[in-house]
Amino acid sequence: MMAMNWHLPPWLSANEQRTPPIHQPGEPRVLQLSTRVIDPLAAYAILYEFEDVLSSSAPSTRVTPENRAALEANRRRYKLIRRLRASSALADRFSAGASMPVPDGEYDLAVATVSNAWNLHLTRAVRDWKSQIGFAACYIFEAWASELPDDYLLEMLEPFDHVFVGLSHAVEPLARRCGKPCSWLPLAADVLRFAPHHPMQARSIDVCNIGRRSEVTHAAFQALVRERGIFYYYDTAMTPRGSVGFTVNSPADHRNLYANLLSRSRYFVANRAKLTDPRVGHIHEIPARFYEGIAAGTVLIGEPPDTACFREQFDWPSAVISMPFDYDEPLSVLEEMEADDARRQATSRTNVRQAAQYHDWLHRIERIFEIAGLPPTAAMRARRERLALVTHAFT
Repeated sequence: MMAMNWHLPPWLSANEQRTPPIHQPGEPRVLQLSTRVIDPLAAYAILYEFEDVLSSSAPSTRVTPENRAALEANRRRYKLIRRLRASSALADRFSAGASMPVPDGEYDLAVATVSNAWNLHLTRAVRDWKSQIGFAACYIFEAWASELPDDYLLEMLEPFDHVFVGLSHAVEPLARRCGKPCSWLPLAADVLRFAPHHPMQARSIDVCNIGRRSEVTHAAFQALVRERGIFYYYDTAMTPRGSVGFTVNSPADHRNLYANLLSRSRYFVANRAKLTDPRVGHIHEIPARFYEGIAAGTVLIGEPPDTACFREQFDWPSAVISMPFDYDEPLSVLEEMEADDARRQATSRTNVRQAAQYHDWLHRIERIFEIAGLPPTAAMRARRERLALVTHAFT
Protein backbone atom coordinates (compact mmCIF):
# COMPACT_ATOMS: atom_id res chain seq x y z
CA MET A 1 0.00 0.00 0.00
CA MET A 2 1.23 3.49 -0.90
CA ALA A 3 2.39 5.49 2.11
CA MET A 4 0.00 8.28 2.99
CA ASN A 5 0.76 11.50 4.86
CA TRP A 6 -2.45 12.10 6.78
CA HIS A 7 -1.09 14.49 9.39
CA LEU A 8 -3.16 17.60 10.06
CA PRO A 9 -1.54 20.95 9.21
CA PRO A 10 -0.78 23.38 12.06
CA TRP A 11 -3.89 25.51 11.41
CA LEU A 12 -6.12 22.50 12.05
CA SER A 13 -6.18 20.25 15.08
CA ALA A 14 -8.22 17.19 15.91
CA ASN A 15 -9.29 18.81 19.17
CA GLU A 16 -10.59 21.96 17.45
CA GLN A 17 -12.55 19.89 14.95
CA ARG A 18 -14.26 17.81 17.65
CA THR A 19 -15.12 20.38 20.29
CA PRO A 20 -17.23 23.55 20.08
CA PRO A 21 -15.48 26.89 20.56
CA ILE A 22 -15.18 28.26 24.08
CA HIS A 23 -16.50 31.81 24.22
CA GLN A 24 -15.55 34.33 26.87
CA PRO A 25 -18.05 35.89 29.33
CA GLY A 26 -19.31 39.30 28.30
CA GLU A 27 -18.68 38.84 24.59
CA PRO A 28 -21.33 39.98 22.08
CA ARG A 29 -24.21 37.49 21.82
CA VAL A 30 -25.59 36.69 18.39
CA LEU A 31 -29.04 35.50 17.33
CA GLN A 32 -29.10 33.72 13.97
CA LEU A 33 -32.21 33.30 11.80
CA SER A 34 -31.58 30.40 9.43
CA THR A 35 -33.41 28.38 6.76
CA ARG A 36 -31.12 25.34 7.06
CA VAL A 37 -33.87 22.98 8.28
CA ILE A 38 -36.53 23.88 5.73
CA ASP A 39 -34.10 24.44 2.83
CA PRO A 40 -31.31 21.82 3.01
CA LEU A 41 -30.30 22.54 -0.58
CA ALA A 42 -26.83 21.96 -1.96
CA ALA A 43 -26.90 25.46 -3.47
CA TYR A 44 -27.61 26.96 -0.04
CA ALA A 45 -24.86 25.05 1.77
CA ILE A 46 -22.61 28.09 1.39
CA LEU A 47 -25.09 30.13 3.48
CA TYR A 48 -24.92 27.57 6.23
CA GLU A 49 -21.14 27.53 6.05
CA PHE A 50 -21.20 31.28 6.76
CA GLU A 51 -23.55 30.64 9.69
CA ASP A 52 -21.28 27.92 11.06
CA VAL A 53 -18.24 30.19 10.97
CA LEU A 54 -20.31 32.89 12.69
CA SER A 55 -21.33 30.39 15.39
CA SER A 56 -17.69 29.48 15.98
CA SER A 57 -16.74 33.17 16.09
CA ALA A 58 -19.20 34.47 18.70
CA PRO A 59 -21.67 33.07 21.27
CA SER A 60 -24.64 32.26 19.06
CA THR A 61 -28.21 31.02 19.32
CA ARG A 62 -29.77 29.80 16.09
CA VAL A 63 -33.50 29.86 15.35
CA THR A 64 -34.48 27.55 12.50
CA PRO A 65 -38.12 27.24 11.35
CA GLU A 66 -39.03 23.62 10.70
CA ASN A 67 -42.37 23.85 8.86
CA ARG A 68 -41.98 25.25 5.35
CA ALA A 69 -45.66 24.74 4.49
CA ALA A 70 -46.76 26.81 7.50
CA LEU A 71 -44.21 29.50 6.69
CA GLU A 72 -45.39 29.67 3.09
CA ALA A 73 -49.04 29.86 4.23
CA ASN A 74 -48.11 32.79 6.46
CA ARG A 75 -46.43 34.52 3.52
CA ARG A 76 -49.49 34.13 1.30
CA ARG A 77 -51.77 35.35 4.09
CA TYR A 78 -49.56 38.38 4.72
CA LYS A 79 -49.47 39.18 0.98
CA LEU A 80 -53.27 38.95 0.68
CA ILE A 81 -53.92 41.22 3.65
CA ARG A 82 -51.43 43.81 2.41
CA ARG A 83 -53.04 43.79 -1.03
CA LEU A 84 -56.32 44.62 0.68
CA ARG A 85 -54.48 47.80 1.76
CA ALA A 86 -54.37 46.82 5.40
CA SER A 87 -51.37 47.97 7.42
CA SER A 88 -48.26 45.83 7.77
CA ALA A 89 -48.93 45.63 11.52
CA LEU A 90 -52.39 44.15 10.89
CA ALA A 91 -51.03 41.78 8.26
CA ASP A 92 -48.36 40.75 10.76
CA ARG A 93 -50.95 40.06 13.41
CA PHE A 94 -53.01 37.73 11.19
CA SER A 95 -50.09 35.89 9.61
CA ALA A 96 -48.11 34.86 12.67
CA GLY A 97 -49.77 31.52 13.31
CA ALA A 98 -46.58 29.45 13.02
CA SER A 99 -44.11 31.96 14.41
CA MET A 100 -41.49 30.80 16.90
CA PRO A 101 -40.42 32.59 20.09
CA VAL A 102 -36.90 33.92 20.49
CA PRO A 103 -34.97 32.04 23.18
CA ASP A 104 -34.83 34.03 26.41
CA GLY A 105 -32.12 36.62 26.74
CA GLU A 106 -30.75 39.80 25.23
CA TYR A 107 -28.69 39.70 22.04
CA ASP A 108 -26.20 42.27 20.82
CA LEU A 109 -26.58 41.24 17.19
CA ALA A 110 -29.14 39.43 15.06
CA VAL A 111 -28.13 38.08 11.63
CA ALA A 112 -30.76 36.76 9.23
CA THR A 113 -29.17 34.91 6.33
CA VAL A 114 -31.25 34.33 3.19
CA SER A 115 -30.30 33.05 -0.24
CA ASN A 116 -32.38 35.69 -2.04
CA ALA A 117 -34.88 38.44 -1.31
CA TRP A 118 -37.81 36.12 -2.00
CA ASN A 119 -36.97 34.32 1.25
CA LEU A 120 -37.32 37.40 3.44
CA HIS A 121 -40.52 36.03 4.99
CA LEU A 122 -38.17 33.93 7.13
CA THR A 123 -38.05 36.91 9.48
CA ARG A 124 -41.80 36.57 10.08
CA ALA A 125 -41.24 33.04 11.38
CA VAL A 126 -39.84 34.42 14.65
CA ARG A 127 -42.08 36.25 17.07
CA ASP A 128 -41.14 39.72 18.41
CA TRP A 129 -37.45 39.11 17.84
CA LYS A 130 -36.44 42.76 17.39
CA SER A 131 -37.32 43.71 20.98
CA GLN A 132 -34.44 41.56 22.29
CA ILE A 133 -31.82 42.74 19.79
CA GLY A 134 -29.27 45.52 19.94
CA PHE A 135 -28.41 45.61 16.21
CA ALA A 136 -30.15 43.66 13.43
CA ALA A 137 -28.47 42.74 10.13
CA CYS A 138 -29.78 40.85 7.12
CA TYR A 139 -27.40 39.21 4.66
CA ILE A 140 -28.96 38.51 1.25
CA PHE A 141 -26.51 36.37 -0.66
CA GLU A 142 -28.00 36.72 -4.16
CA ALA A 143 -30.15 39.74 -5.01
CA TRP A 144 -30.41 40.72 -8.67
CA ALA A 145 -31.73 44.25 -9.15
CA SER A 146 -34.06 43.21 -11.98
CA GLU A 147 -35.53 40.41 -9.88
CA LEU A 148 -36.21 42.14 -6.57
CA PRO A 149 -39.56 40.97 -5.17
CA ASP A 150 -42.75 42.90 -4.51
CA ASP A 151 -42.85 45.60 -1.85
CA TYR A 152 -44.72 43.36 0.60
CA LEU A 153 -41.56 41.24 0.89
CA LEU A 154 -39.07 44.09 0.90
CA GLU A 155 -40.96 45.78 3.73
CA MET A 156 -39.94 42.80 5.85
CA LEU A 157 -36.52 44.46 5.96
CA GLU A 158 -38.02 47.25 8.10
CA PRO A 159 -36.82 45.83 11.47
CA PHE A 160 -33.21 45.64 10.28
CA ASP A 161 -30.60 48.28 10.96
CA HIS A 162 -28.42 47.28 8.01
CA VAL A 163 -28.79 45.08 4.92
CA PHE A 164 -25.77 43.34 3.40
CA VAL A 165 -25.91 42.15 -0.20
CA GLY A 166 -23.66 39.58 -1.87
CA LEU A 167 -24.00 41.14 -5.36
CA SER A 168 -22.56 44.63 -5.74
CA HIS A 169 -24.83 45.99 -8.49
CA ALA A 170 -27.97 45.49 -6.39
CA VAL A 171 -26.92 47.63 -3.42
CA GLU A 172 -28.28 50.97 -4.61
CA PRO A 173 -31.55 49.63 -6.14
CA LEU A 174 -32.28 47.66 -3.00
CA ALA A 175 -31.49 50.64 -0.75
CA ARG A 176 -33.92 52.80 -2.74
CA ARG A 177 -36.66 50.19 -2.50
CA CYS A 178 -36.33 49.28 1.18
CA GLY A 179 -35.12 52.59 2.61
CA LYS A 180 -32.45 50.92 4.73
CA PRO A 181 -28.65 51.31 4.77
CA CYS A 182 -27.27 48.70 2.38
CA SER A 183 -23.69 47.55 1.77
CA TRP A 184 -21.96 45.11 -0.52
CA LEU A 185 -20.58 42.23 1.52
CA PRO A 186 -18.71 39.98 -0.92
CA LEU A 187 -19.04 36.24 -0.73
CA ALA A 188 -16.15 34.24 0.69
CA ALA A 189 -15.19 30.69 1.75
CA ASP A 190 -14.19 28.82 4.87
CA VAL A 191 -10.50 28.92 4.06
CA LEU A 192 -9.64 26.57 6.92
CA ARG A 193 -11.89 24.01 5.22
CA PHE A 194 -10.83 24.58 1.61
CA ALA A 195 -7.08 25.14 1.94
CA PRO A 196 -4.89 22.17 0.97
CA HIS A 197 -3.07 20.56 3.87
CA HIS A 198 0.27 21.23 2.17
CA PRO A 199 1.48 23.49 -0.67
CA MET A 200 2.70 20.41 -2.56
CA GLN A 201 -0.45 18.35 -2.01
CA ALA A 202 -1.10 16.00 -4.92
CA ARG A 203 -3.72 17.23 -7.38
CA SER A 204 -5.04 14.16 -9.17
CA ILE A 205 -7.98 15.98 -10.83
CA ASP A 206 -6.69 17.85 -13.85
CA VAL A 207 -9.77 20.00 -14.52
CA CYS A 208 -12.86 20.57 -12.38
CA ASN A 209 -15.87 22.10 -14.15
CA ILE A 210 -19.07 22.06 -12.10
CA GLY A 211 -22.28 24.07 -12.18
CA ARG A 212 -23.26 26.33 -15.10
CA ARG A 213 -20.97 25.55 -18.04
CA SER A 214 -20.36 26.03 -21.75
CA GLU A 215 -21.31 22.93 -23.70
CA VAL A 216 -18.71 23.90 -26.31
CA THR A 217 -15.89 23.91 -23.76
CA HIS A 218 -17.30 20.86 -22.01
CA ALA A 219 -17.16 18.89 -25.27
CA ALA A 220 -13.56 20.00 -25.79
CA PHE A 221 -12.59 18.79 -22.31
CA GLN A 222 -14.32 15.46 -22.96
CA ALA A 223 -12.23 15.14 -26.11
CA LEU A 224 -9.12 15.65 -23.99
CA VAL A 225 -10.26 12.78 -21.76
CA ARG A 226 -10.41 10.49 -24.78
CA GLU A 227 -7.30 11.76 -26.54
CA ARG A 228 -4.98 12.77 -23.69
CA GLY A 229 -6.33 10.81 -20.73
CA ILE A 230 -6.85 13.80 -18.47
CA PHE A 231 -8.96 13.46 -15.31
CA TYR A 232 -11.91 15.77 -15.98
CA TYR A 233 -14.47 16.14 -13.18
CA TYR A 234 -17.91 17.53 -14.06
CA ASP A 235 -21.59 17.36 -13.12
CA THR A 236 -23.91 14.77 -14.64
CA ALA A 237 -27.04 15.37 -12.51
CA MET A 238 -29.67 17.85 -13.69
CA THR A 239 -31.74 20.19 -11.55
CA PRO A 240 -35.46 19.40 -12.04
CA ARG A 241 -37.39 22.04 -13.95
CA GLY A 242 -38.83 24.64 -11.59
CA SER A 243 -36.48 23.58 -8.80
CA VAL A 244 -33.64 25.58 -7.26
CA GLY A 245 -31.52 22.47 -6.78
CA PHE A 246 -31.16 19.15 -5.04
CA THR A 247 -31.15 18.57 -1.31
CA VAL A 248 -28.32 17.16 0.81
CA ASN A 249 -28.39 15.23 4.07
CA SER A 250 -25.73 17.44 5.60
CA PRO A 251 -24.75 20.84 4.17
CA ALA A 252 -21.47 20.62 6.11
CA ASP A 253 -20.65 17.24 4.57
CA HIS A 254 -21.48 18.65 1.15
CA ARG A 255 -19.06 21.53 1.67
CA ASN A 256 -16.40 19.13 2.94
CA LEU A 257 -16.74 17.02 -0.21
CA TYR A 258 -16.63 20.09 -2.43
CA ALA A 259 -13.55 21.43 -0.64
CA ASN A 260 -11.84 18.06 -0.94
CA LEU A 261 -12.51 17.96 -4.68
CA LEU A 262 -11.18 21.46 -5.26
CA SER A 263 -8.08 21.01 -3.12
CA ARG A 264 -7.25 18.00 -5.33
CA SER A 265 -7.86 19.90 -8.62
CA ARG A 266 -5.18 21.64 -10.67
CA TYR A 267 -7.54 23.81 -12.72
CA PHE A 268 -11.04 25.04 -11.89
CA VAL A 269 -13.33 26.59 -14.50
CA ALA A 270 -14.79 29.82 -13.10
CA ASN A 271 -16.93 32.23 -15.09
CA ARG A 272 -18.90 35.29 -14.05
CA ALA A 273 -22.23 34.62 -12.38
CA LYS A 274 -25.20 33.41 -14.47
CA LEU A 275 -23.44 34.26 -17.71
CA THR A 276 -25.95 32.25 -19.79
CA ASP A 277 -29.09 33.54 -18.06
CA PRO A 278 -30.88 35.86 -20.53
CA ARG A 279 -32.48 37.81 -17.66
CA VAL A 280 -29.30 38.81 -15.83
CA GLY A 281 -26.39 37.44 -17.85
CA HIS A 282 -25.40 40.93 -19.04
CA ILE A 283 -24.66 41.96 -15.44
CA HIS A 284 -21.14 41.10 -14.30
CA GLU A 285 -21.03 39.64 -10.79
CA ILE A 286 -18.63 37.49 -8.79
CA PRO A 287 -19.98 34.02 -7.94
CA ALA A 288 -18.80 32.04 -4.92
CA ARG A 289 -16.67 29.70 -7.03
CA PHE A 290 -13.95 32.34 -7.41
CA TYR A 291 -13.48 32.52 -3.64
CA GLU A 292 -13.75 28.75 -3.21
CA GLY A 293 -11.30 28.09 -6.02
CA ILE A 294 -8.56 30.35 -4.70
CA ALA A 295 -9.03 29.07 -1.14
CA ALA A 296 -8.41 25.54 -2.45
CA GLY A 297 -5.34 26.63 -4.39
CA THR A 298 -6.69 25.80 -7.82
CA VAL A 299 -5.66 27.75 -10.89
CA LEU A 300 -8.81 29.53 -12.05
CA ILE A 301 -9.53 29.52 -15.78
CA GLY A 302 -12.52 31.20 -17.37
CA GLU A 303 -14.26 34.49 -18.10
CA PRO A 304 -14.25 36.70 -14.99
CA PRO A 305 -16.45 39.74 -14.36
CA ASP A 306 -15.19 42.91 -16.00
CA THR A 307 -15.85 45.22 -13.06
CA ALA A 308 -13.95 47.41 -10.64
CA CYS A 309 -15.31 45.29 -7.78
CA PHE A 310 -13.75 42.16 -9.24
CA ARG A 311 -10.42 43.84 -9.87
CA GLU A 312 -10.44 45.14 -6.29
CA GLN A 313 -11.10 41.66 -4.88
CA PHE A 314 -8.73 39.73 -7.17
CA ASP A 315 -5.91 42.23 -7.66
CA TRP A 316 -2.89 39.94 -8.06
CA PRO A 317 -1.30 38.60 -11.27
CA SER A 318 -2.76 35.35 -12.62
CA ALA A 319 -5.72 35.43 -10.23
CA VAL A 320 -7.73 34.16 -13.20
CA ILE A 321 -6.27 32.77 -16.42
CA SER A 322 -8.52 34.20 -19.11
CA MET A 323 -10.48 31.71 -21.23
CA PRO A 324 -13.60 32.76 -23.22
CA PHE A 325 -16.83 31.09 -22.13
CA ASP A 326 -17.55 29.19 -25.38
CA TYR A 327 -13.97 28.16 -26.07
CA ASP A 328 -13.25 25.04 -28.09
CA GLU A 329 -9.47 24.92 -27.54
CA PRO A 330 -8.96 24.81 -23.75
CA LEU A 331 -5.87 22.65 -24.30
CA SER A 332 -3.96 25.77 -25.38
CA VAL A 333 -4.72 27.41 -22.01
CA LEU A 334 -3.68 24.33 -20.06
CA GLU A 335 -0.50 23.80 -22.10
CA GLU A 336 0.62 27.39 -21.53
CA MET A 337 0.38 26.94 -17.76
CA GLU A 338 1.84 23.42 -17.74
CA ALA A 339 4.84 24.63 -19.74
CA ASP A 340 5.85 26.76 -16.75
CA ASP A 341 5.32 24.62 -13.67
CA ALA A 342 6.95 27.21 -11.41
CA ARG A 343 4.34 29.74 -12.49
CA ARG A 344 1.49 27.27 -11.93
CA GLN A 345 2.70 26.41 -8.43
CA ALA A 346 3.28 30.07 -7.57
CA THR A 347 -0.25 30.89 -8.75
CA SER A 348 -1.67 28.12 -6.58
CA ARG A 349 0.21 29.30 -3.47
CA THR A 350 -0.66 32.95 -4.07
CA ASN A 351 -4.36 32.10 -4.42
CA VAL A 352 -4.45 30.32 -1.05
CA ARG A 353 -2.48 33.10 0.59
CA GLN A 354 -4.80 35.81 -0.74
CA ALA A 355 -7.86 33.85 0.40
CA ALA A 356 -6.44 33.45 3.91
CA GLN A 357 -5.59 37.15 4.15
CA TYR A 358 -8.75 38.68 2.67
CA HIS A 359 -11.49 36.22 1.70
CA ASP A 360 -12.32 33.99 4.64
CA TRP A 361 -15.81 34.30 6.15
CA LEU A 362 -14.10 35.82 9.18
CA HIS A 363 -13.28 38.93 7.15
CA ARG A 364 -16.98 39.37 6.30
CA ILE A 365 -18.05 38.75 9.91
CA GLU A 366 -15.56 41.36 11.08
CA ARG A 367 -17.21 43.86 8.73
CA ILE A 368 -20.65 43.09 10.18
CA PHE A 369 -19.31 43.52 13.71
CA GLU A 370 -17.64 46.80 12.73
CA ILE A 371 -20.87 48.28 11.33
CA ALA A 372 -22.79 47.00 14.36
CA GLY A 373 -20.28 48.73 16.64
CA LEU A 374 -19.25 45.48 18.33
CA PRO A 375 -15.74 44.44 19.37
CA PRO A 376 -14.14 41.27 17.97
CA THR A 377 -14.32 38.17 20.14
CA ALA A 378 -11.49 35.96 21.38
CA ALA A 379 -12.60 33.27 18.91
CA MET A 380 -12.36 35.75 16.04
CA ARG A 381 -8.83 36.67 17.07
CA ALA A 382 -7.94 32.97 17.34
CA ARG A 383 -9.26 32.30 13.84
CA ARG A 384 -7.15 35.18 12.52
CA GLU A 385 -4.11 33.50 14.04
CA ARG A 386 -4.98 30.21 12.31
CA LEU A 387 -5.43 32.00 8.99
CA ALA A 388 -2.01 33.57 9.52
CA LEU A 389 -0.58 30.04 9.74
CA VAL A 390 -2.13 29.27 6.35
CA THR A 391 -0.62 32.45 4.92
CA HIS A 392 2.80 31.53 6.28
CA ALA A 393 2.62 27.94 4.96
CA PHE A 394 1.83 29.14 1.42
CA THR A 395 4.38 31.96 1.30
